[in-house]
Amino acid sequence: MRRSLVLVLVLLTSLLGAPAAIAAPGHRISYESISGVGGTTLKAFVVEPTGQGDGPFPLLVMPSSWAVPNIEYVGAAAKLAKESGYVVVSYTSRGFWDSGGEIDIAGPDTVGDVSKVIDWAVANVHADGTKVGVAGISYGAGQSLLAAANDKRIKAAAALSTWTDLARSLYPNSTVNKQAVEVLLAAGHATGRPGPVLNEAEDAYHDGRFSEVLPISAGRSAASKVAQINANGTAVLLGNAWNDGIFAPGQVADFYTKLTGPKRLMLSPGDHATAELFGAAGLPNEIWESVGRWFDRYVKGTANGIDTEQPVQLKPNNGGTWRKFGAWPSGAADTMQLDGKRIYAGWNTVADSGTILLSGALQGFLNIPTGVSLPFVDRNLAAVWNGPQYPDGATLAGTPKLRLTVTPSAETTTLFAYLYEVGPLGLGSLITHKPMKVTGAGRTQTLDVELEPTVWNVGAGDRIALVIDTVDPRYVTESTRGSTVTFGPSSLTVPKA
Repeated sequence: MRRSLVLVLVLLTSLLGAPAAIAAPGHRISYESISGVGGTTLKAFVVEPTGQGDGPFPLLVMPSSWAVPNIEYVGAAAKLAKESGYVVVSYTSRGFWDSGGEIDIAGPDTVGDVSKVIDWAVANVHADGTKVGVAGISYGAGQSLLAAANDKRIKAAAALSTWTDLARSLYPNSTVNKQAVEVLLAAGHATGRPGPVLNEAEDAYHDGRFSEVLPISAGRSAASKVAQINANGTAVLLGNAWNDGIFAPGQVADFYTKLTGPKRLMLSPGDHATAELFGAAGLPNEIWESVGRWFDRYVKGTANGIDTEQPVQLKPNNGGTWRKFGAWPSGAADTMQLDGKRIYAGWNTVADSGTILLSGALQGFLNIPTGVSLPFVDRNLAAVWNGPQYPDGATLAGTPKLRLTVTPSAETTTLFAYLYEVGPLGLGSLITHKPMKVTGAGRTQTLDVELEPTVWNVGAGDRIALVIDTVDPRYVTESTRGSTVTFGPSSLTVPKA
């Protein structure tokens, strides 16, 4: 009897087919057209999980970076779909490549496209409209923060190499970041279709009227919308590089301190988009690992412990392990007293901030800093102050602050401050820098200037030094050649961990 039952089962199996094997978790990718604001077509790669049921699945929306097409995040999206069960939409931002429309510099239509993509995904690919996250690098990061302020469905955002204050990024202390502006303009023309706002901004830049572009900044900057983000309760992860030549870290750190919801800040060595570059392709990456955990906690609701970790994570710019803080560091500090000096303006020196994208990448990947030989800095053209020596070394952590008493002889002068670590032979490594603009011929004034923040390990026996000159190839200088700048008693405060 038992043998007969076995034979019957074998016969039925052969006739009906073996039970289907349970599919292993995976993903599928499709290329889609999505209707954005005003019916503009947005081209997207949609990555969906397979072998994980019928959904609905949590949704991640990823707008592309400036001048980069929708393939940008496909590697990371495939990993997120397969390992964590997300539907991910990686789309080309309007005005670029295969998407329609014109570049409006993260204007209302571009930001509104994020919500349109969410609508489409909920209607077409089994996405859960109650579990939504947004993420991006650079231009996509800025869009993500702005969309999080506008759309309450967005539970979490991850903004990498982002701006939070557009004017402060491209026009720091009323000084045009020339290299950044020219890179953005060239890339926009090469890969997209500039709209009226971008064309007007370009004309103003070429005509020396960049200050007239400032009114567009507030509506395109998350710093002006932090109240809406806080009211929405959006969980925000921010990740930037210390040497970001386009969106420097100070504006991001200040934005972070104003957030009241769940938040995380990660600053690490590198230049614009370099710290998270390989993670976007799906390769192992510390930043993207945190992004995945962030969404698991605040989109999916998985209790993975990321909310119990110290939220400020800072990796020293010149090497070392992550330093973790409960809040932005503001501990003990050393103060350098700066004596009076007088220099001539309008000529460059061997001190400068390096080249965007290149200098920061060398620092991030190879730990090769932007250097200077301090003895070769012309003291007629630059003011040089030597700071304290650290016999046992030290870790600088936070935002160096300069209080500068200055009297220019010309109506307008541009100053550039550089903070170096200097070894026994006078060779210096650039720690941080900042431009500043001074107006008012013959008028003595006191400037309070924050250099870009840093975490930097000063070697045992080395010292720090401050250099101020009047020309830097990275920026537009308004210094008058042959004019003078007189520095009165001043001070520099350098925070330590």
